[in-house]
Amino acid sequence: MPIPAGRPLLRSDLPPTATVPPAAAPTDEARTDRYELPMLAALAVLAAVLCLWGLGHSTYHAFYASAVRSMTDSPADFFYGSFDPRGSITLDKLPGFLWPQALSALVFGFHPWALVLPQALEIVGCVVLLHVLVRRWAGVPAGLLAAAFLTLTPVTVGLGRSITEDAPFVLLLLLAAEATWRATEHGRRRTLLLAGVWVGLAFQCKMLEAWAVLPALAATYLVAAPAERRRRIGHVALAGAVTVAVSASWMLVAALTPAGARPYLDGTTDDSPFALVVGYNFLTRFHAVGIDAAGTGSIVASRAARAGGHLGPGMGDGLGKMFSPGLATQTGWLYPLAALGLVGGLLALRRHRPPRTDRLLAGYVLWGVWGVTFFAVFSFGSVTGHTYYMGVVAVAVAALAAVGVVRAHRGRLLAAVLAVDVVWCAALTLWYPRFQPWSAPCAVALGLLALLLALARRPGALAAGLAAVLLVPAVWTASALSVRYNQPGSFGRVGPTSTRTGTALSTLGPQHQRLLAYLTGHRGGARYLAAVPAWQSAAPYVIAADAPVLPMGGFTGRVPYPAPDAFRRLVGTGRLRYVLLPRADLRPGAPVGDTPAGVLLRWTAAHCALVPPAAYDPADRTRLLYDCGPAHQR
Repeated sequence: MPIPAGRPLLRSDLPPTATVPPAAAPTDEARTDRYELPMLAALAVLAAVLCLWGLGHSTYHAFYASAVRSMTDSPADFFYGSFDPRGSITLDKLPGFLWPQALSALVFGFHPWALVLPQALEIVGCVVLLHVLVRRWAGVPAGLLAAAFLTLTPVTVGLGRSITEDAPFVLLLLLAAEATWRATEHGRRRTLLLAGVWVGLAFQCKMLEAWAVLPALAATYLVAAPAERRRRIGHVALAGAVTVAVSASWMLVAALTPAGARPYLDGTTDDSPFALVVGYNFLTRFHAVGIDAAGTGSIVASRAARAGGHLGPGMGDGLGKMFSPGLATQTGWLYPLAALGLVGGLLALRRHRPPRTDRLLAGYVLWGVWGVTFFAVFSFGSVTGHTYYMGVVAVAVAALAAVGVVRAHRGRLLAAVLAVDVVWCAALTLWYPRFQPWSAPCAVALGLLALLLALARRPGALAAGLAAVLLVPAVWTASALSVRYNQPGSFGRVGPTSTRTGTALSTLGPQHQRLLAYLTGHRGGARYLAAVPAWQSAAPYVIAADAPVLPMGGFTGRVPYPAPDAFRRLVGTGRLRYVLLPRADLRPGAPVGDTPAGVLLRWTAAHCALVPPAAYDPADRTRLLYDCGPAHQR
């Protein structure tokens, strides 16, 4: 009997003697598809918990929080990243990384946790996006392992609980890598241009550091895209032009806007965006290799000196810096596994000679060049003791380590590298013997268990080996759940080297409140309540009261703002009446004496009338308030 067209074949349609073949066993791909989404969701939830736990204990970082508070006052302050509510002077870097924080403050109100929340969400996005990238390169198990490795890296969670620029920066670079990967698979110019847009937006967060990813992205497309050489080169050149255009957009607007219509650019001597980006925030980082930024119009100051006690053991500039305990305990626990992934993969490619468009080759180019480039940049560029720079290194380490494990999971080489990694982790803990001292012995015990299981050819050897490697970094990462080892809103360091951020620069004590009340009551029509000689003096008034104070000297205290003539015009036109000076700044030999702000302080002391402390705070013995109004000038 004929079977009607379109109807599926039924068992009753078969002859009585026919046999039905058994159902095919589920393939490895089908099995991984079943557990991929649940496991990825679990990793995303874990990352969210680690980043969001204790968010109510967040604190303000006085410098950045002041800028965020000011940026919520007007669109111009938002765009330029003004430090003060009157739009007088900017941050000492581009403001792109603070835009999400300012938007969060506008939505949820100006609270410490509202400033940390965007970074937590960005890090969760990084975990998911890294899985997507590594999955396309080496499969689902490698993608999930990479996401797990990244989640359990201390610097990752530290960034998600911080107010620094690296959480959005890493997310944007991963978005650029994802767009590059899609463009490479199909030779699509439009998708490659999107990667250029993402890098340009990352430039608004960390300036020229964003361009360090370009060799990896360009090499991936040039090597592996399925297009003729001339088209590949043309596509990369066009994407480079898009990158430069988007990167330079803020700088171009700032350069074309008249100086009086925007805030002064901190970190510069000539109010130039080029000096801010290229000189102050780039060339001054490479003093260790003899680069001089003195002729760029930027402030040249010792960043290492400002880092003070934050420098960890062995954290001077040089090849060994990335292996120093200060940085390696935040990002380098899996260095041996990452080396296995990179070197082993390159050797395998050399043996098998895959076609140019092979995806394994593309992945090794992308993550190998990414990791090596940032490793070299940070080895010789100053990071002033700040571990949050290492976020871009952590993603490459996680990706390469995951692929190394998956591609060598049945070999003796992996067992040897896992053993080396356990020893490396245990060695790093020796620098901090009082921090969770049980973790290293337990890791070694797990490593021995893995060895016994492997020798006995029992299942679970790989799981025990990975548990041994991940135990110590997981303990460090989980310590972020305690305020003792990481405070939300700080600079992102996790573990025993974490330092709590105080509230002295973000709260108004009784003395501040009495002075603020006096200045508010006697301000008259002045634009500013008072001028102060440093951002530290301005921060409490900006954060707690959004008070229009005028900070002098910028972040370093050496910025020539306001210029003496401009300062005298502010006083002469009544826009500035009061100047607040610490008593110590007027003593002979005071650090502020040879700075541009010191010139203004001496002029103030010589030409303005001292306000009796009894008028605003009889108990104040640390500050002097001068009245520069027309009736009080000498």
